[in-house]
Amino acid sequence: MTRNKLIASTLIGIILFSTLAGCLESEEDEKVIKIAFKTQDDYENPAVNPQILADYIADKSGYKVELYPIDSDIAAIEALRFGHADIAFLDGGSAWIAWKQHGLDAIIADQKDDGSTFYTAQAWVLADSEIQTLEDLEGKDSCHTGWLKSAGMLMPMGYMINNGIVEVSGDENDISSLRTTIEAHFGDASIPEKGDLYYSYSGAFRCMTEGVGDVAFGKSTSYEDHCEGNDWCLERESYRPLEPAFGQVPSHPVMVNKETTSQEVIDVIISSFLEMNNEMWVENYSMGGQTFTGCYNTQTHELNNTITKDSCGGEILENILNTPAISQVDTEEHLGSYSDAIGAIPGIAAYFDDKYSS
Repeated sequence: MTRNKLIASTLIGIILFSTLAGCLESEEDEKVIKIAFKTQDDYENPAVNPQILADYIADKSGYKVELYPIDSDIAAIEALRFGHADIAFLDGGSAWIAWKQHGLDAIIADQKDDGSTFYTAQAWVLADSEIQTLEDLEGKDSCHTGWLKSAGMLMPMGYMINNGIVEVSGDENDISSLRTTIEAHFGDASIPEKGDLYYSYSGAFRCMTEGVGDVAFGKSTSYEDHCEGNDWCLERESYRPLEPAFGQVPSHPVMVNKETTSQEVIDVIISSFLEMNNEMWVENYSMGGQTFTGCYNTQTHELNNTITKDSCGGEILENILNTPAISQVDTEEHLGSYSDAIGAIPGIAAYFDDKYSS
Protein backbone atom coordinates (compact mmCIF):
# COMPACT_ATOMS: atom_id res chain seq x y z
CA MET A 1 0.00 0.00 0.00
CA THR A 2 2.76 2.40 0.94
CA ARG A 3 4.62 1.45 -2.23
CA ASN A 4 1.49 2.15 -4.34
CA LYS A 5 1.03 5.52 -2.68
CA LEU A 6 4.67 6.35 -3.38
CA ILE A 7 4.32 5.45 -7.04
CA ALA A 8 1.11 7.50 -7.33
CA SER A 9 2.70 10.49 -5.66
CA THR A 10 5.67 10.26 -7.96
CA LEU A 11 3.46 10.10 -11.05
CA ILE A 12 1.43 13.09 -9.88
CA GLY A 13 4.65 15.01 -9.23
CA ILE A 14 5.94 14.24 -12.71
CA ILE A 15 2.66 15.34 -14.28
CA LEU A 16 2.56 18.57 -12.27
CA PHE A 17 6.20 19.33 -13.06
CA SER A 18 5.66 18.67 -16.75
CA THR A 19 2.62 20.90 -16.80
CA LEU A 20 4.42 23.69 -14.97
CA ALA A 21 7.47 23.35 -17.18
CA GLY A 22 5.25 23.51 -20.24
CA CYS A 23 3.65 26.71 -18.99
CA LEU A 24 7.01 28.27 -18.23
CA GLU A 25 8.37 27.24 -21.60
CA SER A 26 5.28 28.66 -23.30
CA GLU A 27 5.72 32.01 -21.52
CA GLU A 28 9.42 32.15 -22.36
CA ASP A 29 8.81 31.24 -25.99
CA GLU A 30 6.30 34.06 -26.45
CA LYS A 31 8.28 36.94 -27.91
CA VAL A 32 6.81 40.33 -27.04
CA ILE A 33 7.99 43.84 -27.93
CA LYS A 34 6.31 46.68 -26.03
CA ILE A 35 6.24 50.20 -27.48
CA ALA A 36 5.57 53.14 -25.14
CA PHE A 37 3.29 55.46 -27.08
CA LYS A 38 0.85 58.29 -26.40
CA THR A 39 -2.51 56.85 -27.36
CA GLN A 40 -6.10 58.04 -27.40
CA ASP A 41 -9.48 56.33 -27.33
CA ASP A 42 -10.63 57.37 -30.79
CA TYR A 43 -8.85 58.50 -33.95
CA GLU A 44 -10.75 60.73 -36.37
CA ASN A 45 -8.17 59.76 -38.96
CA PRO A 46 -7.64 55.97 -38.74
CA ALA A 47 -4.31 56.30 -40.56
CA VAL A 48 -2.66 57.87 -37.48
CA ASN A 49 -3.60 55.03 -35.11
CA PRO A 50 -0.31 53.70 -33.64
CA GLN A 51 -1.75 50.19 -33.61
CA ILE A 52 -0.91 50.16 -37.34
CA LEU A 53 2.74 50.71 -36.39
CA ALA A 54 2.59 47.89 -33.82
CA ASP A 55 1.07 45.52 -36.37
CA TYR A 56 3.75 46.44 -38.91
CA ILE A 57 6.62 45.75 -36.48
CA ALA A 58 4.97 42.47 -35.51
CA ASP A 59 4.74 41.41 -39.15
CA LYS A 60 8.38 42.28 -39.89
CA SER A 61 9.91 40.97 -36.66
CA GLY A 62 7.91 37.82 -35.97
CA TYR A 63 7.36 39.09 -32.41
CA LYS A 64 4.09 39.94 -30.76
CA VAL A 65 4.01 43.74 -30.44
CA GLU A 66 1.96 45.63 -27.87
CA LEU A 67 1.44 49.32 -27.23
CA TYR A 68 2.21 50.48 -23.70
CA PRO A 69 0.03 53.61 -23.23
CA ILE A 70 1.74 56.66 -21.71
CA ASP A 71 0.60 60.26 -21.33
CA SER A 72 3.91 62.11 -21.00
CA ASP A 73 7.59 61.83 -21.84
CA ILE A 74 8.49 61.24 -18.20
CA ALA A 75 6.06 58.32 -18.17
CA ALA A 76 7.80 56.94 -21.26
CA ILE A 77 11.17 57.22 -19.54
CA GLU A 78 9.83 55.47 -16.45
CA ALA A 79 8.38 52.70 -18.61
CA LEU A 80 11.85 52.10 -20.07
CA ARG A 81 13.64 52.35 -16.74
CA PHE A 82 11.52 49.64 -15.11
CA GLY A 83 11.20 47.35 -18.12
CA HIS A 84 7.51 47.99 -18.80
CA ALA A 85 8.35 48.97 -22.40
CA ASP A 86 11.19 48.15 -24.77
CA ILE A 87 11.24 51.37 -26.79
CA ALA A 88 9.87 54.90 -26.54
CA PHE A 89 9.80 57.91 -28.86
CA LEU A 90 11.22 61.04 -27.17
CA ASP A 91 12.09 64.58 -28.18
CA GLY A 92 15.60 66.00 -27.77
CA GLY A 93 15.17 67.35 -24.25
CA SER A 94 13.60 64.24 -22.75
CA ALA A 95 16.07 62.02 -24.62
CA TRP A 96 18.90 63.99 -23.01
CA ILE A 97 17.36 63.43 -19.55
CA ALA A 98 16.86 59.73 -20.33
CA TRP A 99 20.49 59.35 -21.41
CA LYS A 100 22.28 61.45 -18.81
CA GLN A 101 20.21 60.65 -15.75
CA HIS A 102 19.07 57.09 -16.47
CA GLY A 103 21.62 55.61 -18.89
CA LEU A 104 19.15 54.93 -21.69
CA ASP A 105 20.32 54.72 -25.31
CA ALA A 106 19.19 56.03 -28.69
CA ILE A 107 18.98 53.41 -31.44
CA ILE A 108 17.12 55.10 -34.31
CA ALA A 109 15.93 58.63 -35.07
CA ASP A 110 13.64 60.36 -37.51
CA GLN A 111 15.10 62.21 -40.46
CA LYS A 112 14.75 65.81 -41.55
CA ASP A 113 13.68 66.58 -45.11
CA ASP A 114 17.33 66.63 -46.23
CA GLY A 115 17.96 63.15 -44.84
CA SER A 116 19.91 64.25 -41.75
CA THR A 117 18.99 63.43 -38.17
CA PHE A 118 19.86 66.88 -36.86
CA TYR A 119 20.07 70.53 -37.74
CA THR A 120 22.98 72.81 -36.89
CA ALA A 121 22.54 75.76 -34.54
CA GLN A 122 24.37 78.85 -35.79
CA ALA A 123 24.45 82.64 -35.41
CA TRP A 124 23.99 85.03 -38.34
CA VAL A 125 25.04 88.65 -38.84
CA LEU A 126 24.86 91.10 -41.72
CA ALA A 127 27.83 90.86 -44.07
CA ASP A 128 29.06 94.39 -43.24
CA SER A 129 28.76 93.89 -39.46
CA GLU A 130 31.78 94.65 -37.30
CA ILE A 131 31.08 91.39 -35.44
CA GLN A 132 33.67 88.79 -36.43
CA THR A 133 33.76 86.35 -33.50
CA LEU A 134 31.46 85.09 -30.78
CA GLU A 135 33.43 87.17 -28.30
CA ASP A 136 32.38 90.30 -30.21
CA LEU A 137 28.72 89.67 -29.30
CA GLU A 138 29.10 91.07 -25.78
CA GLY A 139 27.02 94.23 -25.49
CA LYS A 140 25.43 93.74 -28.91
CA ASP A 141 21.66 93.42 -29.43
CA SER A 142 20.52 89.82 -29.92
CA CYS A 143 17.57 88.20 -31.70
CA HIS A 144 16.41 84.88 -30.21
CA THR A 145 13.69 82.63 -31.60
CA GLY A 146 11.89 82.47 -28.26
CA TRP A 147 12.29 81.48 -24.62
CA LEU A 148 14.18 78.18 -24.18
CA LYS A 149 14.16 77.34 -27.89
CA SER A 150 16.94 74.92 -28.85
CA ALA A 151 18.76 76.64 -31.73
CA GLY A 152 17.66 80.15 -30.80
CA MET A 153 18.70 80.06 -27.16
CA LEU A 154 19.77 76.82 -25.46
CA MET A 155 22.47 75.79 -27.95
CA PRO A 156 24.16 79.19 -28.40
CA MET A 157 23.99 80.14 -24.72
CA GLY A 158 25.13 76.70 -23.57
CA TYR A 159 28.03 76.71 -26.04
CA MET A 160 29.19 80.18 -25.01
CA ILE A 161 28.83 79.44 -21.28
CA ASN A 162 30.78 76.20 -21.74
CA ASN A 163 33.57 78.01 -23.57
CA GLY A 164 33.89 80.88 -21.08
CA ILE A 165 32.52 83.48 -23.49
CA VAL A 166 29.42 84.14 -21.35
CA GLU A 167 29.32 84.14 -17.54
CA VAL A 168 26.21 82.89 -15.73
CA SER A 169 24.48 85.64 -13.81
CA GLY A 170 22.29 84.41 -10.95
CA ASP A 171 21.54 81.03 -9.38
CA GLU A 172 23.14 78.26 -11.45
CA ASN A 173 20.35 75.88 -10.39
CA ASP A 174 17.49 78.16 -11.49
CA ILE A 175 16.39 78.29 -15.14
CA SER A 176 15.30 81.93 -14.71
CA SER A 177 18.99 82.79 -14.38
CA LEU A 178 19.32 82.20 -18.10
CA ARG A 179 17.24 85.30 -18.81
CA THR A 180 19.36 87.28 -16.35
CA THR A 181 22.51 85.96 -18.04
CA ILE A 182 21.27 86.98 -21.50
CA GLU A 183 20.30 90.45 -20.32
CA ALA A 184 23.66 90.92 -18.61
CA HIS A 185 25.75 89.79 -21.59
CA PHE A 186 23.91 91.38 -24.52
CA GLY A 187 22.60 94.88 -25.05
CA ASP A 188 18.90 94.61 -25.82
CA ALA A 189 17.74 91.01 -26.25
CA SER A 190 14.66 90.13 -28.28
CA ILE A 191 13.05 87.11 -26.60
CA PRO A 192 9.64 87.04 -28.28
CA GLU A 193 6.58 85.05 -27.34
CA LYS A 194 4.48 83.00 -29.75
CA GLY A 195 2.53 85.31 -32.04
CA ASP A 196 5.04 88.17 -31.85
CA LEU A 197 6.50 89.55 -35.09
CA TYR A 198 10.00 88.30 -34.37
CA TYR A 199 9.06 84.90 -32.92
CA SER A 200 10.57 81.67 -34.31
CA TYR A 201 13.44 81.09 -36.75
CA SER A 202 12.02 83.32 -39.43
CA GLY A 203 11.25 86.04 -36.87
CA ALA A 204 14.77 86.06 -35.40
CA PHE A 205 16.29 86.34 -38.88
CA ARG A 206 13.94 89.19 -39.70
CA CYS A 207 14.74 90.88 -36.37
CA MET A 208 18.42 91.02 -37.37
CA THR A 209 17.66 91.96 -40.99
CA GLU A 210 15.54 94.94 -39.95
CA GLY A 211 18.21 96.22 -37.56
CA VAL A 212 16.38 95.46 -34.31
CA GLY A 213 19.29 93.22 -33.37
CA ASP A 214 22.92 92.78 -34.42
CA VAL A 215 22.87 88.98 -34.39
CA ALA A 216 20.24 86.31 -35.04
CA PHE A 217 20.45 82.91 -33.40
CA GLY A 218 19.02 80.18 -35.64
CA LYS A 219 20.08 77.39 -37.98
CA SER A 220 22.90 77.00 -40.47
CA THR A 221 20.15 76.87 -43.12
CA SER A 222 18.29 79.97 -41.90
CA TYR A 223 18.59 81.93 -45.13
CA GLU A 224 17.49 79.04 -47.34
CA ASP A 225 14.70 78.11 -44.96
CA HIS A 226 13.17 81.53 -44.37
CA CYS A 227 14.04 84.03 -47.06
CA GLU A 228 12.38 82.56 -50.13
CA GLY A 229 9.30 84.63 -50.93
CA ASN A 230 9.77 87.07 -48.01
CA ASP A 231 10.13 90.68 -49.13
CA TRP A 232 11.88 91.69 -45.91
CA CYS A 233 14.89 89.54 -46.83
CA LEU A 234 18.04 90.95 -48.43
CA GLU A 235 20.16 89.20 -51.04
CA ARG A 236 22.15 86.17 -49.85
CA GLU A 237 25.47 88.05 -50.03
CA SER A 238 24.14 90.53 -47.46
CA TYR A 239 24.39 87.88 -44.72
CA ARG A 240 27.12 85.70 -43.29
CA PRO A 241 27.07 82.92 -40.68
CA LEU A 242 29.17 83.54 -37.61
CA GLU A 243 31.68 80.80 -36.93
CA PRO A 244 31.93 78.44 -35.21
CA ALA A 245 28.52 76.77 -35.23
CA PHE A 246 27.12 75.83 -31.82
CA GLY A 247 26.49 72.14 -32.49
CA GLN A 248 23.79 69.77 -33.62
CA VAL A 249 20.19 69.78 -32.41
CA PRO A 250 19.03 66.15 -32.65
CA SER A 251 15.85 64.90 -34.26
CA HIS A 252 13.49 62.76 -32.17
CA PRO A 253 15.13 59.44 -31.24
CA VAL A 254 13.78 56.07 -30.21
CA MET A 255 15.28 55.16 -26.84
CA VAL A 256 15.87 51.77 -25.19
CA ASN A 257 17.08 50.41 -21.88
CA LYS A 258 19.80 47.90 -22.71
CA GLU A 259 19.60 46.44 -19.21
CA THR A 260 16.03 45.24 -19.73
CA THR A 261 15.90 44.73 -23.51
CA SER A 262 18.28 42.23 -25.12
CA GLN A 263 20.52 43.09 -28.04
CA GLU A 264 18.68 40.48 -30.10
CA VAL A 265 15.39 42.31 -29.61
CA ILE A 266 17.05 45.68 -30.25
CA ASP A 267 18.47 44.42 -33.55
CA VAL A 268 15.04 43.14 -34.60
CA ILE A 269 13.45 46.48 -33.72
CA ILE A 270 16.04 48.44 -35.70
CA SER A 271 15.75 46.28 -38.81
CA SER A 272 11.94 46.38 -38.68
CA PHE A 273 11.85 50.18 -38.49
CA LEU A 274 14.47 50.58 -41.22
CA GLU A 275 12.36 48.41 -43.52
CA MET A 276 9.79 51.22 -43.62
CA ASN A 277 12.28 53.30 -45.62
CA ASN A 278 12.05 50.79 -48.47
CA GLU A 279 8.27 50.85 -48.83
CA MET A 280 6.12 53.32 -50.74
CA TRP A 281 2.50 53.28 -51.84
CA VAL A 282 2.03 53.39 -55.61
CA GLU A 283 -1.09 53.89 -57.71
CA ASN A 284 -1.45 52.17 -61.09
CA TYR A 285 2.16 50.94 -61.08
CA SER A 286 3.21 49.14 -64.28
CA MET A 287 5.13 45.89 -63.79
CA GLY A 288 5.50 42.91 -66.14
CA GLY A 289 3.00 44.33 -68.58
CA GLN A 290 0.36 44.68 -65.88
CA THR A 291 -0.83 47.60 -63.76
CA PHE A 292 -0.93 47.33 -59.98
CA THR A 293 -1.79 49.44 -56.97
CA GLY A 294 -0.12 48.54 -53.70
CA CYS A 295 2.88 48.80 -51.41
CA TYR A 296 6.10 48.76 -53.46
CA ASN A 297 9.44 47.73 -51.94
CA THR A 298 12.19 49.79 -53.56
CA GLN A 299 14.88 47.34 -52.40
CA THR A 300 13.36 44.01 -53.42
CA HIS A 301 11.21 45.49 -56.23
CA GLU A 302 8.25 43.50 -54.96
CA LEU A 303 4.73 44.89 -54.87
CA ASN A 304 2.28 43.87 -52.15
CA ASN A 305 -1.33 44.53 -53.10
CA THR A 306 -2.82 42.57 -50.21
CA ILE A 307 -2.44 45.27 -47.56
CA THR A 308 -4.15 48.63 -47.12
CA LYS A 309 -2.44 51.90 -47.97
CA ASP A 310 -2.19 52.87 -44.28
CA SER A 311 -0.17 49.71 -43.53
CA CYS A 312 2.58 50.48 -46.06
CA GLY A 313 5.89 51.50 -44.45
CA GLY A 314 6.18 54.87 -46.15
CA GLU A 315 2.65 55.81 -45.12
CA ILE A 316 3.33 54.82 -41.49
CA LEU A 317 6.41 57.06 -41.47
CA GLU A 318 4.39 60.00 -42.72
CA ASN A 319 1.12 59.49 -40.86
CA ILE A 320 2.23 58.14 -37.47
CA LEU A 321 5.91 59.09 -37.06
CA ASN A 322 5.76 62.39 -39.00
CA THR A 323 9.05 61.84 -40.79
CA PRO A 324 10.16 61.00 -44.34
CA ALA A 325 12.50 58.25 -43.13
CA ILE A 326 14.32 56.62 -40.20
CA SER A 327 18.07 56.32 -39.53
CA GLN A 328 20.02 54.10 -37.17
CA VAL A 329 21.97 56.26 -34.71
CA ASP A 330 24.56 56.06 -31.97
CA THR A 331 23.69 57.75 -28.66
CA GLU A 332 26.89 59.77 -28.31
CA GLU A 333 26.88 60.93 -31.93
CA HIS A 334 23.18 61.81 -31.90
CA LEU A 335 22.94 63.56 -28.54
CA GLY A 336 26.55 64.47 -27.75
CA SER A 337 26.97 68.08 -28.91
CA TYR A 338 23.42 68.91 -27.83
CA SER A 339 24.15 67.49 -24.39
CA ASP A 340 27.43 69.38 -24.07
CA ALA A 341 25.71 72.68 -24.83
CA ILE A 342 22.44 72.48 -22.93
CA GLY A 343 24.08 70.79 -19.96
CA ALA A 344 25.72 74.16 -19.23
CA ILE A 345 22.40 76.02 -19.03
CA PRO A 346 21.61 77.01 -15.41
CA GLY A 347 18.81 74.90 -13.95
CA ILE A 348 18.14 73.02 -17.19
CA ALA A 349 17.98 69.53 -15.64
CA ALA A 350 15.40 70.63 -13.06
CA TYR A 351 13.46 72.44 -15.78
CA PHE A 352 13.22 69.36 -17.99
CA ASP A 353 12.29 67.19 -15.01
CA ASP A 354 9.41 69.53 -14.20
CA LYS A 355 8.39 69.88 -17.85
CA TYR A 356 8.20 66.18 -18.56
CA SER A 357 6.53 65.38 -15.26
CA SER A 358 3.59 67.63 -16.10
